[in-house]
Amino acid sequence: MLNSKKTNILLAMAGAAVLMASSPVLAQAPAEPTPAAAPAAAPTAMAPAADAANPESMNEAVGGGHGGDITPISMFMEATVIVKVVMIGLLLASILSWTLLLIKLFEFGALNRKTDNFLETFRGARTIADMRAVSTQEEFDGNPLADMAAAATEEVEMSRQAGLSVTGDHLDSALGRAAAAVTAVQSGLALRLSGGQQFLASVGSIGPFVGLFGTVYGIMNSFIGIAQSNTTNLAVVAPGIAEALLATGIGLFAAIPAVVFYNYFNTRIAAYGTRADGFAAELLNGISRQLDKGA
Repeated sequence: MLNSKKTNILLAMAGAAVLMASSPVLAQAPAEPTPAAAPAAAPTAMAPAADAANPESMNEAVGGGHGGDITPISMFMEATVIVKVVMIGLLLASILSWTLLLIKLFEFGALNRKTDNFLETFRGARTIADMRAVSTQEEFDGNPLADMAAAATEEVEMSRQAGLSVTGDHLDSALGRAAAAVTAVQSGLALRLSGGQQFLASVGSIGPFVGLFGTVYGIMNSFIGIAQSNTTNLAVVAPGIAEALLATGIGLFAAIPAVVFYNYFNTRIAAYGTRADGFAAELLNGISRQLDKGA
């Protein structure tokens, strides 16, 4: 009996020891899944960083997927009718400005060559009749200096045919009539050489404002679209504003060359006018010498 009690006590103590030894393991068991949950959260936290490192995805989010598809041609095609009309008009004005540049460059080049040839031949004339013969040659037909010489010598010849004295005391009267004939030819010289200048001046002065009108109209439509869509997303705003600003860019593209061409040809016209004034003085001096000599 005593032995059985001792055996029961020993079994109870062994069971208590087993329970105490196994209790830490049981307490730690629920915490084991926690480390396994951490890797699952890591990809979620890394996703924004991966998106931030990808600029293409950011551009698509901001630009609405347009990206590199926005070009001047696509902006023109997407513009409203009025903005398209403005752009086409400015482009046509620019084309005409460049065409005028080429035409007038050839015109002034031919004019200066013909003038050089005429002066070289004219300065070899010995009499008023020779001056008239040179200035009326077919190769110098239409040259302003040749027309001036022809008008002056013709006036002297007409005075002679009318029985008027062109020498002695009447020399000043004859030279005055010749000078008036030269002035009449010179008065139309500036108008003749300035062809196309008014168009260049108009394009240079109003081109930017026409382009600005297209820009204002395009931006106005963009804001109307914003109000109707109830959003200020850059993808909605940017294309319309870009189309509108393109009109201003085309306006400047047309106006800047036109202003440059206008100033350039104004300088060329003034230079030729100075050359014509010098020839007028040379012509009248030559006629005066020949009249004094009785030629």
